[in-house]
Amino acid sequence: MNKKPVIVVGRKLPESIEARLTRDYEPRFNADDKLYSTDELLALCEGADAVLPCHSEHFTADVIAKLPDSIKAIANFSVGVDHVDLEAAKARGIIVTNTPNVLNDATAEIAMLLMLGAARRAHEGEQIMRQGTWTSWSPAFMVGTQVTGKRFGVIGMGRVGQVAADRARGFGMEIHYYNRNRLTPDLEKSAIYHKTVEDLLPHCDVLSLHCPATPETVKLLNAKRIQLLPDGAIVVNTARGAIIDEDALASALKTGKVAAAGLDVYAEEPTAQSIFKDIPNTFLMPHIGSATHDTRDAMGFRALDNLDAVFAGKEPRDRVA
Repeated sequence: MNKKPVIVVGRKLPESIEARLTRDYEPRFNADDKLYSTDELLALCEGADAVLPCHSEHFTADVIAKLPDSIKAIANFSVGVDHVDLEAAKARGIIVTNTPNVLNDATAEIAMLLMLGAARRAHEGEQIMRQGTWTSWSPAFMVGTQVTGKRFGVIGMGRVGQVAADRARGFGMEIHYYNRNRLTPDLEKSAIYHKTVEDLLPHCDVLSLHCPATPETVKLLNAKRIQLLPDGAIVVNTARGAIIDEDALASALKTGKVAAAGLDVYAEEPTAQSIFKDIPNTFLMPHIGSATHDTRDAMGFRALDNLDAVFAGKEPRDRVA
């Protein structure tokens, strides 16, 4: 009988995914769902054939250089791969995959939640109710921003960006977008294309970020570009925290240049959201864009499909390196 491949599992996964891992592989589970240190992760990889990590496990060039020769693949339980040095993996001959398409709807839902929560001051209202400090109603009480009929700007009109735009159309919003390449008319759906980020920003009553974190997009939304937004714009980020210059956004929130922000991701998770936690005109979530039962199952099965292909000697569907 052939020995089953040994798989290091970065975090605790849904039961259905762990059951399939147990059936088909020899998994090294993270039963306590702890965040492994680099040394712990490397120790677990000794004698293993592949790793199934989440975005919380960072495979820098240094880490990849220290991986044992037995590691054939890094099959990510995530769409984003900014936590993996792809060039270093290629140099070692390690296959890297991700899980695209399966979390589009869930992440777009969170984008809408963040937009509405930020626009309608949901954090402040929740605090008032939780603390029991609501004493009366008046026309001036808790007045926020109405998004219906406003302009919804998207940076990164990929899979998630397109679904978020569709959801925004449900509020009668006019869609504007910037993307590296203009979409075909059937995907564009009458959205208005802008050739540069700078051209897009003045047309965004709501700006929703959906581009990957790359060296080119780190701090893409900086102080200079924030000034190009209409006064009182709302910023939404469900992509990666590194895309925003967080100090610049915090400053714009305090001055009112940006009316509110809805954020699900942060530059240094889980600690860096502290820069926003005392700013009342924010609506903050703890990186839960894909956190539905359906989506997490689909992500796991997609990652396992990629592993199955690797160990069957086939090209995995979602190979990124």
